[in-house]
Amino acid sequence: MQVETNVPEHLKEATEAALTWVNQTSSMKYELTGLLGTQDIQSTSETFELGLVLCDGEICAREQIKFTPKDNGYEFEHVESASPEIPPLLDPPEGIRSTWIDEQLKKYEFIVLLYYRGLW
Repeated sequence: MQVETNVPEHLKEATEAALTWVNQTSSMKYELTGLLGTQDIQSTSETFELGLVLCDGEICAREQIKFTPKDNGYEFEHVESASPEIPPLLDPPEGIRSTWIDEQLKKYEFIVLLYYRGLW
């Protein structure tokens, strides 16, 4: 499954609303950094699912969300049966890791990095 970093125009309103919903329900401050499954969605007038790749500066996660059109917006629901090809916790996007390492090295004499099964 391919991660899209640019949100297609027809999905912008829906994904922005979903990001707001995820941040409110999880008490996090995620930013949307990618989408999974966009190629399967032609219309947002029917129920569909998307994988949102979300990052908060340190942690990146994939949330599988079901979008149901409702009145002038959407109703959202977490989907537990997300594709196992992309793990729920992800390595941060390029650039964030080096910034984090630089910040930690300013605070500590040394740091230990553990890389395990594709996660750091």
